[in-house]
Amino acid sequence: MLDFRPIAFVLGILLSILAAAMLLPALADLAVGNPDWQVFCGSAAATLFVGAALAITSRGGSFDLKVRQAFVLTTLAWTVIATFGALPFVFADLNLSYTDAFFESMSGITTTGATVLVGLDTAPPGILMWRALLQWLGGIGIIVMALSILPLLQVGGMQLFRLESSDTSEKVLPKAAQIATSILLIYVALTLLCAAAYAAAEVPWFPALAHAMTTISTGGFSTSDRSMGAFDSGAVHYTAAAFMIAGALPFALYLRAVRGNLRALFRDSQVRWFFAIVVVVIAAMTAYVWQNLEGVGLERALQLCVFNVVSIITGTGYATADYGSWGPFAIGGFFFMMFIGGCAGSTTCGIKGFRFQVAYATARAQMNKLMHPHGVFIAYYNGRPIPESVSESVMSFFFLFVVSFVALAMGLGLLGLDFVTSMSGAASAIANVGPGLGPIIGPTGTFRDLPDTAMWLLSFGMLLGRLELFTVLMLIVPGFWRN
Repeated sequence: MLDFRPIAFVLGILLSILAAAMLLPALADLAVGNPDWQVFCGSAAATLFVGAALAITSRGGSFDLKVRQAFVLTTLAWTVIATFGALPFVFADLNLSYTDAFFESMSGITTTGATVLVGLDTAPPGILMWRALLQWLGGIGIIVMALSILPLLQVGGMQLFRLESSDTSEKVLPKAAQIATSILLIYVALTLLCAAAYAAAEVPWFPALAHAMTTISTGGFSTSDRSMGAFDSGAVHYTAAAFMIAGALPFALYLRAVRGNLRALFRDSQVRWFFAIVVVVIAAMTAYVWQNLEGVGLERALQLCVFNVVSIITGTGYATADYGSWGPFAIGGFFFMMFIGGCAGSTTCGIKGFRFQVAYATARAQMNKLMHPHGVFIAYYNGRPIPESVSESVMSFFFLFVVSFVALAMGLGLLGLDFVTSMSGAASAIANVGPGLGPIIGPTGTFRDLPDTAMWLLSFGMLLGRLELFTVLMLIVPGFWRN
């Protein structure tokens, strides 16, 4: 039998932290005299009660997590946090059903950025702060998970990034707790630096802080229905692009940079690939917009494309324009950009660059073998041979990603959604991007008009994509639960 005590204990601790976080938006509402502070206090009390009960009743057991327990804990952690994170949305004066509230909460904690809310410009500060906090917590959570749990579970090739190895020269810090603490400090520092940069660009302090939290987490929730288009400023948009890129880089390499190895960040091959992809796509899209959109000069085209391309590639999901109206090339380009993602060990989502590199290196080695059957060709990543287990994991990830995307899109189509909405909605969910394409869920739309069944399906897709597919799908394999 699977021992659930350590799982329940960790869930209790996480819920207690979530309850404490709910007090911050309560204070924001109390400061302006909004009665929703009572909603957050009540939600915090209920969350703390359940969290404390789980932690107290689970004490005394063995807390050495086994692999099966880690799979269950990871999936349950995101699900339970989304479940209780939805409480403020349900009880606040937003007229949301629990389905809509859970969707908003899951979108927040998975840093997807899809929303059902309108009227954000006049929404109370507590709700705006809570949305930003959910994404901020989800961002740091996914970094820690990517560095400490996914390599252990050997999910989708993530074993390449094990920080604890027999090779002591590759250790960044000796213990996972120290790694998490150091990453948290860097994460907080980047958030404060981003908020200060927004403030320097003349963004009011509250939107500056809220957007800083959702920029570094590459989440995309905004304080305005117009997203970042509410700030008609090149300084704001270029600042956002810079910090979205910062959130898309590996935080383990930030640790090495802080410890004195300043060149580590830019010597990493996935970082170089990421920047190369971003620059090429921005150049191509800028040239297209400049030549095909009437009245848009080169400078404006560059500003639009730098911001929106970076936003979609990193999975942030901010928007400053309806790029779905830019024409067929732009629609196709932004659709495929949804799948790219940033670097492993960052706050971003999607397939991630290192998997493309591993797939390319493996395919290249295979082609060389076909041309020279007696030769020996080895696939390399970052100057090191790629273990066969990593190649197999990456190829399995690609297969499951395609199958899951097709299944989500077909499910949405069966619910009566049109082709563009079904395809882009599935892509947006499983790649954790946020906005889709088309008039319903495009950059200027919301998901509020979709049927409840579609909302639950998309919520599952967001969880599936955020936890790298295998972590969730393993739980539905019958053999997983056998002794």
